Amino acid sequence: MSEESWTVLKLLQWTTDYFQRNNVPEPRSSAEVLLAHVLAEDRLFLYLNYDRPMETNELAAYRACIKRRLGGEPNQYITGLQEFWSLPLRLSPDVLIPRPETEVLVEAVLEFLDKADPNVDILDLGTGSGAIAIALARELPAARIVATDLSMAALQLAQENAKLHHVDERILFIRGDMFAAIPGASQKFKVVVTNPPYISHAEISELPREIRDFEPHHALEGGPDGLAAIRHIIAEAPTVLCQAGALFMEMGADQTESVSALVIDSQRYENYRIIKDYSSLDRVLMAIKAE
Repeated sequence: MSEESWTVLKLLQWTTDYFQRNNVPEPRSSAEVLLAHVLAEDRLFLYLNYDRPMETNELAAYRACIKRRLGGEPNQYITGLQEFWSLPLRLSPDVLIPRPETEVLVEAVLEFLDKADPNVDILDLGTGSGAIAIALARELPAARIVATDLSMAALQLAQENAKLHHVDERILFIRGDMFAAIPGASQKFKVVVTNPPYISHAEISELPREIRDFEPHHALEGGPDGLAAIRHIIAEAPTVLCQAGALFMEMGADQTESVSALVIDSQRYENYRIIKDYSSLDRVLMAIKAE
């Protein structure tokens, strides 16, 4: 990118072509997201200002973003933002990037609680950026939510996001490993919701480099078969669920048989079902605690 007269449109066209030649996924979209970030505007601004000339300092900042993206770093870590449930969330490499399919978890919980008392207690295990807990807090203003994570950096970021969306007073963030973080053995929850690590050790190396080289492995890898955290959650969730409470857990699309067997073998749930995501792939376990 030489020092010459650059407009928004010319820069986007050049960057899109450059990304295409270097096999960057979604080249045009990526170019737009990064340029909007540099200009501190939204993508609509770009469309309405194609003829806007770029300043030297803006070009320098954009070059730095291009270099990072070319190295495989996800847009979301470069910009520090990702939208989930139509809510902008701050991000860092300390947490997974929230994905659209995880919104199925939120939808499933809301559907389950639709006819129930909205004054409920919810436990979010491994909250990461706080995406699930914050979405539920926004939709359920009477709910009390406990959100746990082993990573202090993740919890601090989740708290920032909760403050950003004015729900921080209704979410208790606690550092700890899964159920060990719950304050008081007597506390019971109507819902336990979680997006645990469920990728097997062997599959990690096969992931796209944007995920493999940049997202936190402790939040991705679920042991040799991908089921280590899932086994623990299915076994322990009934101990903290109230009567007729439910576990909602994201899982791999190829784990239906294994997860179903774990639920049945536990003999702690009266019924369960697998919910598909927006691509019609098996994605969420819903299991009702047996009385």
